[in-house]
Amino acid sequence: MSELGFSGTKAASVVGISYRQLDYWARTDLIRPSLTDATGSGSRRTYSYRDLLELRVIKSLLDAGIKLESVRKAFTYLREQADTDIATATLVISGNDVLLCDGEMLIDIVRRGGQGVLNVLAIGSVKTDLDASLLHFGDPDGALLAAAQAV
Repeated sequence: MSELGFSGTKAASVVGISYRQLDYWARTDLIRPSLTDATGSGSRRTYSYRDLLELRVIKSLLDAGIKLESVRKAFTYLREQADTDIATATLVISGNDVLLCDGEMLIDIVRRGGQGVLNVLAIGSVKTDLDASLLHFGDPDGALLAAAQAV
């Protein structure tokens, strides 16, 4: 990890995905690194703590059975429309639908009908898991985690 962010390799390890998957998500604009993007062959991406949080949420949605296309729609909505900070958002997963719990309202952020079992993904718990992973990957005293969260 650099002083201000996480390399692609480190980000993939912490989040629990392959580097190839991380690279694909960046190349297809699902999530671009906010600190340093790739500028050509051999250049390196640098991800912020918030990027890692978004990556972990994406992985959690995919692990819950949400299709990648729906995840893309959900993140497009969250980035462009939602006033909620992603770290405090609560997503409700119903089949292939992803809904944002905004106060007392549920907003269908994928805009698909259907029925299914509801699962609630509180992003705060994803943040806690991410923080634990960072501590596990070479930050036993939490100093790097605190610096990453401050960025």
